[in-house]
Amino acid sequence: MKRFILILLFLGLFSSYLPHAQAQTKDSRKAKQTQPADENAFEIAKQLEIYVALFKELNTYYVNELNPAELVKTSIDAMLKTLDPYTVYYPESEMEDARFLTTGSYGGIGAMISKRGDYVQITEPYENAPAHLSGLMAGDIIKEVDGKSVKGLSTSDVTSLLKGQPETEVKVLVERKGKGDTLITIKRDKIKVPNIPYYGMLNDSIGYLLHSSFKENSYEDIREAISKMNEKGKLKGLVFDLRGNPGGLLIEAVRIAGLFTEKGQLIVSTKGKVSSWDKEYRTYEHPLDTKMPLIFLVNENSASASEILSGAMQDLDRAVIIGKRTLGKGLVQTPRPLPYNSQLKVTTAKYYIPSGRCIQEIDYAHKGTDGKAIKVPDSLISKFYTKNGRPVYDGKGIFPDIQTGKDTTPEIINFLLRDNVIFDFATNYRLKHNTIPAPDQFHISAADYDEFMAFVRDSKFSYQTAAEKSLEDFKKKAENENHFDLVKNQYEELKARLNEEKNNDLIRYKKDITQLIENEIVSRYYFQKGRIIFNLAYDQDIAEALKLFTDMNRYNKILGNSK
Repeated sequence: MKRFILILLFLGLFSSYLPHAQAQTKDSRKAKQTQPADENAFEIAKQLEIYVALFKELNTYYVNELNPAELVKTSIDAMLKTLDPYTVYYPESEMEDARFLTTGSYGGIGAMISKRGDYVQITEPYENAPAHLSGLMAGDIIKEVDGKSVKGLSTSDVTSLLKGQPETEVKVLVERKGKGDTLITIKRDKIKVPNIPYYGMLNDSIGYLLHSSFKENSYEDIREAISKMNEKGKLKGLVFDLRGNPGGLLIEAVRIAGLFTEKGQLIVSTKGKVSSWDKEYRTYEHPLDTKMPLIFLVNENSASASEILSGAMQDLDRAVIIGKRTLGKGLVQTPRPLPYNSQLKVTTAKYYIPSGRCIQEIDYAHKGTDGKAIKVPDSLISKFYTKNGRPVYDGKGIFPDIQTGKDTTPEIINFLLRDNVIFDFATNYRLKHNTIPAPDQFHISAADYDEFMAFVRDSKFSYQTAAEKSLEDFKKKAENENHFDLVKNQYEELKARLNEEKNNDLIRYKKDITQLIENEIVSRYYFQKGRIIFNLAYDQDIAEALKLFTDMNRYNKILGNSK
């Protein structure tokens, strides 16, 4: 019976295309202006008929029992994968994830988790969320949820178990170092991930605002934050941090841009295959301040709505952009409802910022010989101009007005982070110390660092540097060619010297490692906000912004202002 119903559903989907195709023959020109052209209606109907027939054969004759829902989901995902990474299907079971992308809220305990061996660990509880209030701490290993072992489960599987309706309870069995297993009952709540993890004054006159994503109420949150920083009229400049912001709601980017530009200003336009997606988005609310000097921070993980906002500010010569070139995502996605409470998030248009440029870097319509989408070639990059006549370019994301250097991380730090060595040391530190000074005042002592080096030795931490790997590859090649005996002594000497150098890395990179240790420890007491406050003093982009604010002649020259 189940198979019969499934086939009927597919046939119903197939048959729905036929009358639609016939309807296109009347006043087809008008239809093309409001909905997608259906020249392919017959081909679509044909392929769906083949698909239904194939599915029926599989479901009837395949040697093993099939799960129809999983099989269809797999075929849908495979189909969408050939388009672009932003066109996504959400079945009913994943609709909460889709809503979270818009609202930033969900029902759960409020904690970040990560894989740790066969289990998952708490990496950071959200401040004042149920996980924190119930006593869960970073470093706790989750072993059971509501009596079900989570051994071998993925982080997404465990997350699903921890989520639920607010006011419901979940029992979590955790293992804490030195205390064994503890069963904790947690009452779920509505968790709202903040649009602004932190804002505050960098000095007497310059404000700072970190915006994490363009979800609902971003505009209201930002307007309120700026107003609070300017309560006494001391705000003379603002650093607006979009680094790592993946984007979100386009309209929020437009509204935020309206805080700093005149009412009615064009911020972005969209153009798609369907004319109804061709729109202009202008500011429509009264601005907060159209004169205050602005600096926007961006990096390679600033995308989509982040690029609309920072790109519009650049095109309008309203702000100086500092940092690294952005991702280059100039595509607009629109949610489309599907049967049975499912949804398709589909790419419907490209967006164009005020200068007329589209910053999309990857051309998903064309594939290389390896089958992967290609980047827009330099030969097709076009020049555009800002309001003051400064040249800007399309097809490559947003190029900062002031580009900062690449982040270079010593190999030992990557391995210390990968193997949770710094994380585990901070866990031990938290268990030994009930309090620490404020985030911007905390530092570990020389004795603490000595303890860390002993902790590294006791943890049997080891790693292979790139130089050691190259040396090992050389040895294998020399042995294969029967030449190794000729260079064996030199090989052993070089290997010993490399090992000696590696053993000194904890001293050589003490400053960098200390900063990471302090940052991790601060988060155990002051959570995400504490991390941000601590890092402000070490942030080179922020230092560059503060330096620029002290030289307004240079600031205006960069923007092409005449004054």
